[in-house]
Amino acid sequence: MLMSKRVTVMIDDENDRKLRLKQAKEIQKTQKSISFSKVLNDTLRTGFSHK
Repeated sequence: MLMSKRVTVMIDDENDRKLRLKQAKEIQKTQKSISFSKVLNDTLRTGFSHK
């Protein structure tokens, strides 16, 4: 299991909107609660793996 660390970051409005939309779609698809942190971490992991 991955360790978690609480951090504060500033996210611009456009990225916040995209992440929240992604979160909403995932919640609708799975009918389960999905945290904003999970969506953010999954998105970062995907981005890092494409380098």
